[in-house]
Amino acid sequence: MTFGPKTWIVGETVSAALLNQEIRDQFASIFDAWTPYTPTWTASTNPSIGAGTIAGRYLKVGRTCHVEIRQSHAGNTTYGAGGYTWSLPIPSAAGVDYLGVARLVGAAAWNGQTIMTGGSSGFNATFPTSATDSRSATLAATVPETLTAASVIRLYISYQTAS
Repeated sequence: MTFGPKTWIVGETVSAALLNQEIRDQFASIFDAWTPYTPTWTASTNPSIGAGTIAGRYLKVGRTCHVEIRQSHAGNTTYGAGGYTWSLPIPSAAGVDYLGVARLVGAAAWNGQTIMTGGSSGFNATFPTSATDSRSATLAATVPETLTAASVIRLYISYQTAS
């Protein structure tokens, strides 16, 4: 699939195959099914999902990629140390930073943001530091609350891909 419109040449013969490639296939990509992927969850000291689940999916239309991740923990999940990062299915384009939406449901429900620096292969989530401090901090084992087997993390980000 191409990423931009075709430059037509005077006198060029337009065929059904060319129209399919340049119009139908481009338009159809908007309606494609989302593609599943398994994100990698990392930190300074890496966590381990154990019997929990990390399910990701993405939809790429042209060079725009929409990503969703749902992560649930289990009794044998270990939380590592440091701020968390999740891998992207396709690296992002350089030069632009991106924001998305994050939600943590545990002992309380928290709304936050996903953040990615352009040219990255991963992104972070930030939440208020605590119930009494609204400054944001990268999601970690104890920020904004201590994560447990009951915790569920949902992440979304949309960005321009590098290719």
